[in-house]
Amino acid sequence: MNTKCDQSWIPATGIQLRKAGVQFDAIRVDGDEGRALADRLARLTGGDPGPVVEEANGRRAVYFLVPVGSTSHRAWPDGVTRFTAGPGLVSYIPVPALNGLTWPLSWRYRPTAPDRLVHTRLLCAALHSQESPSRP
Repeated sequence: MNTKCDQSWIPATGIQLRKAGVQFDAIRVDGDEGRALADRLARLTGGDPGPVVEEANGRRAVYFLVPVGSTSHRAWPDGVTRFTAGPGLVSYIPVPALNGLTWPLSWRYRPTAPDRLVHTRLLCAALHSQESPSRP
């Protein structure tokens, strides 16, 4: 069995934009909230939440790469941006190479297996649980 990740959608060098709705869609959560969410998903998934890209400057965006079409028909909290494709809608998601100069983008969690993306339902549930006060 081939366990090597199919990396055909990852640029060999630098950064490229990938059209949403082809290999994946994305959910963007900005700043420290996005980073904390990525780390929380990593804890919930044994260290493999799926591919997560982070930006070092600007809004310090964190992009969670999710299956195509999985973001619709869900209630997302304020501050969440969906990158999808549809009639009259085209979105692009920035993707860094695995190595080399990719600043301001980097992988917070690298792709690990073919077709392994962030689980949309788990991501949505984790976002909603962050909205509520913690329970002891």
